[in-house]
Amino acid sequence: MLLVGNGKLITRDPDFSFIPDGCVAIRGTDVSMVGTTSEIRAKYPDSEFIDAKDGLIMPGFINSHMHFYSTFSRGMTPPGEPAKDFSEVLERLWWKLDKALFLKDTYYSAMTALVDCIKCGCTTVIDHHASPSFVQGSLFEIAKATKEAGIRASLCYEVSDRDGQKTAYAGIKENISFIDWAEAQNDSMISAKFGLHASFTLSDLTLGRCVEEMGGRNAGYHVHVAEGPNDEKDSIQKYGKRIAERFNDFGITGGKSIFVHCIHINKKEREILRETGTAVVHNPESNMGNAVGSADIREMVKEGILVGLGTDGYVCDMLQSYRIGNALCKHSSGDPNAGWTELPLMLFENNITIAERCFPVKIGRIKEGYAADIIIMDYMPPTEMNEKNINGHLLFGASGRNVVTTIANGKVLMKDKKLTELDRNQIYAKARESSKEVWKRL
Repeated sequence: MLLVGNGKLITRDPDFSFIPDGCVAIRGTDVSMVGTTSEIRAKYPDSEFIDAKDGLIMPGFINSHMHFYSTFSRGMTPPGEPAKDFSEVLERLWWKLDKALFLKDTYYSAMTALVDCIKCGCTTVIDHHASPSFVQGSLFEIAKATKEAGIRASLCYEVSDRDGQKTAYAGIKENISFIDWAEAQNDSMISAKFGLHASFTLSDLTLGRCVEEMGGRNAGYHVHVAEGPNDEKDSIQKYGKRIAERFNDFGITGGKSIFVHCIHINKKEREILRETGTAVVHNPESNMGNAVGSADIREMVKEGILVGLGTDGYVCDMLQSYRIGNALCKHSSGDPNAGWTELPLMLFENNITIAERCFPVKIGRIKEGYAADIIIMDYMPPTEMNEKNINGHLLFGASGRNVVTTIANGKVLMKDKKLTELDRNQIYAKARESSKEVWKRL
């Protein structure tokens, strides 16, 4: 038995949300008991005890849309003229970077991101990968990295026609191979989805092949939708329908599927998403950085769409995405009261639902029977903290860098700021070697 106590316990359990001096008992991979520190230490006096030192004890964060491979873009200057719009950002940055990745690079870009996830307290990640020069085996390289790091991950490969039909079919094969492998593993730490890039890089022929190969598999799809305005224009011009309509006609919507961004969808498309139970993931920092607009998350939440929060590879710190999402919601709507309810709902509730659709385990709450994904944050509130104002403290007073201890599935991955399973210096040294070669290939 492992005990984590002597801290302000934020459970995210609506029936028992906050314990000023709380403690968690972990048995194996699951939460066994929740209570006060004195109560649980008295019950298990001989158990190992991790002292939160009056910090915050919380569930690990969930990132509902990530690109591990994007870590190799840090500090990179893409060749050619600076991009003038989102289409050029894709063509001159991301599509050059992903095409330059070999399998070794895929592994090390994932490992560097996973180190950051641990240090920021993110214990569950839903990733979206592309490496068109080396498609086969790429998801298995990432799975190897996530297993070594101890992070729970759902993986997929983004199928696209942009590199030709042969590469698109290789992406289909990689998705199916990984979906079947992950299903056979029956491991609560790894799962799969069928990845698609976006409507404007997917022909009807390729989409039809994707759906055909999926057969009766129930993994769901993970796809970018209406991130830039040209995606919708392309769909209307080529197919006479908007993206959500097109994808719905192919059977790509549904409770297992994730539609990322959805900035330029209309009311009819929102109705399709709500009726089919399709999840949407908002990525505020990425949307601002790419100057593509802001999704109407207030309307989506109001209409009953399941909207989660991701980082789109920009960062691994979910509190940073939370903070920027709150500010963007206010800024884009012109309403200083916007975002107070929507962003906490997305990060602390809806991300749980999205993750539980991916993994056969209960995640995201510190509650008996839930996976023991637990973090400790070194945060001392300068004002009163209670069950009603926790989210405000996290919004204005904390960041992922306050995390001092990270536990995933009952395993301690970082304690007192020191990684227990990974050698960060070695990983980053290898990553620098690998990324240097990637940059030469651009």
